[in-house]
Amino acid sequence: KVMMTGTQTLWSLWLSFFREHFASFISLIVLLPLTLFINWRYGLMLILLCVVFAAVIGLVIHKSERLQSTVEGYYSDVAERTTDTLGNIALVQSFARIEMEVSGMKKMGEEVLRAQIPVLSWWAVTTVITRTATTLTMLSILVLGVWFYLRGQTTVGEIVMFMSFAALLISRLEQAVHFANEIVMDAPRIAEFFEVLDTEPAVRDRPDAVDPDRMQGLVEFKDVSFSYDGKRPAVADLTFTALPGETVALVGATGAGKSTALALLHRAFDPQSGIVRIDGRDIRALTLAGLRRNIGVVFQEVLLFNRSIAENLRVGKPDATDDELRAACERAQVLDVIERLPQGFDTNAGERGRLFSGGERQRLSIARALLKDPPILILDEATSALDALTEARVQAALAEVMKGRTTFVIAHRLATVRNAHRILVFAGGRIIETGTFDELMRLGGHFAELARSQFLAGEVAKKRHEPMSGEPVET
Repeated sequence: KVMMTGTQTLWSLWLSFFREHFASFISLIVLLPLTLFINWRYGLMLILLCVVFAAVIGLVIHKSERLQSTVEGYYSDVAERTTDTLGNIALVQSFARIEMEVSGMKKMGEEVLRAQIPVLSWWAVTTVITRTATTLTMLSILVLGVWFYLRGQTTVGEIVMFMSFAALLISRLEQAVHFANEIVMDAPRIAEFFEVLDTEPAVRDRPDAVDPDRMQGLVEFKDVSFSYDGKRPAVADLTFTALPGETVALVGATGAGKSTALALLHRAFDPQSGIVRIDGRDIRALTLAGLRRNIGVVFQEVLLFNRSIAENLRVGKPDATDDELRAACERAQVLDVIERLPQGFDTNAGERGRLFSGGERQRLSIARALLKDPPILILDEATSALDALTEARVQAALAEVMKGRTTFVIAHRLATVRNAHRILVFAGGRIIETGTFDELMRLGGHFAELARSQFLAGEVAKKRHEPMSGEPVET
């Protein structure tokens, strides 16, 4: 919104200045000295009129500039609230919040009006003062002209000519006032635009960054710490190594730091301390594009563009052929879903992929990662939205795909990480246990406790669906 509005505002100001207002400023520069040359008495009156205009405009700009910034803040809040409400319309309807949301929007509209009226009032005062000044100036020229004429100090021609000069000058001054009004009204939007435009990303390429080409996949974390707010660490003192081709699982409670750790690997953020290396090289010494080209990510929350299925898949590999698309989708167990659609791969996925179910979106995301074929793969709960049968098929496909590449698996269901080469157990942003599934179970620590609780919960759920002993079973 800020970029679109700012671009449109800049274009409108630029166009209106050169199409309408540039000539006005040139006319003022030329006409004022000319009036002094022709008749200095009338000229001084016109200069005094210009001074009045300038003083009034300066005062109003000083008074209304900060007020207009507040107004634009309210407009932004209204736009954000509207987008948020419409984007969650199902939530609003299901919790019967329509009247409450409408009431909230009305309240915000009233706040906008309360903030906007003082600004409009100041410019209304400007219009009244400038129109009054122009009327008095015209009357003064006429009255003084008659007085000078009676004293023989001017002619009727000069009076008529200066009345015309004054009318022309006043029209140019009014255009200048209009342009000043436009600038004041649009200044907050332009300031926001340049603020966004001039923002430098916190994570960016170093001047000497190099493109690593295709990497082998040796990943090392050394004393890595990161905090979102600078107070409470999201991860602290992480140290581990993943060899090329290894599958490393990260497990732990929600908020333990698993996703943050792997976000540091593909440089969504940079650690405040410590170092992350791939193939022995600090990832901050690599270009962002080169680093991320070597890492494939299947997010827990699937991200799809409102474009065709083929375009969404080619995000991973822009030059992928149709056969490669089909092969990746087949391995991700989603080809049959696409082939049932009338337009196949040309079907639009809809906003955020709403055409598909959660499991289908997840499998499309997996197909996109397979198509990219990176040496490092991150699976952030990649099978969380799949039913048991589809999950088994996708797990088999992923097991084949993970061969020969370093794979990090974030999982809450511990049964899905049984075959990992190593499991890192997170708690409070730290690694508290590490080992294979069997080693951690024998250790009897935090992981074993989590595994037993999940197993018991599964058994209870299973028994609930079994008929109790002695009860008849329907056939």
